[in-house]
Amino acid sequence: MTAQHTLAVRPVTWPMRALTAVAALHVVALLVQAVTAGLLLSMPGGRALHMASAIALLAVGLAHVVVAILVRWPGGGTAKFIAPAAALLVVTVVQAILGEAHVKAVHVPLGVMMFGGGIAQFIRVTSRR
Repeated sequence: MTAQHTLAVRPVTWPMRALTAVAALHVVALLVQAVTAGLLLSMPGGRALHMASAIALLAVGLAHVVVAILVRWPGGGTAKFIAPAAALLVVTVVQAILGEAHVKAVHVPLGVMMFGGGIAQFIRVTSRR
């Protein structure tokens, strides 16, 4: 067995396990955002909950990008997870701006698309094995 062949069948590394976990957490955080959006419309304290979950979503999005980078460097894995993670983070920031500006006509559909993007990234990460 050559060194090249040994590297090709490398086992799943800790960064890849961490990426799987953080991608799942990202989907959960996106779902919590949708739930708190409903609470925003139905109860007086809903706005504070939606804002708090938005901050948590930003933190999870940042962690997602960092872990996706760690899969590549030093993990030696593929870089294909970095761009979708970064795109989700950028769209999350745009969402926060749109939400604060009360542009619901764009904020709501973009939130639905973000949830779809989070699920697509999770599927991409888990199907790697």
